[in-house]
Amino acid sequence: QVQLVESGGGLVQDGGSLRLSCAASRNIFSFNAMGWYRQAPGKQRELVAFITGVGNTNYADSVKGRFTISRDNAKNTVYLQMNSLKPEDTAVYYCNAKTPMNYWGQGTQVTVSS
Repeated sequence: QVQLVESGGGLVQDGGSLRLSCAASRNIFSFNAMGWYRQAPGKQRELVAFITGVGNTNYADSVKGRFTISRDNAKNTVYLQMNSLKPEDTAVYYCNAKTPMNYWGQGTQVTVSS
């Protein structure tokens, strides 16, 4: 079992920045991948970014160049640095871990005001 706890969400103005954190309950070094997904009201959950166990990253086209995912194995934590935020980035952001079983955090709200 893996527990994931997200933090760092909040309200920010258009063009602002936030950093999300996802702390895992055990060592993430051996995880296949960790990632961030988001779900806006009335929309399906979508992948934002993920990072593999060897550090390869992948991003949704809509966030490329603005968001950066990173991991700190010593702290069992994955981060999502979000810059140049737009109102369309407003959503609940969920942390995901593939061990290869799938685990989810409880989500953290990000609201970008115009």
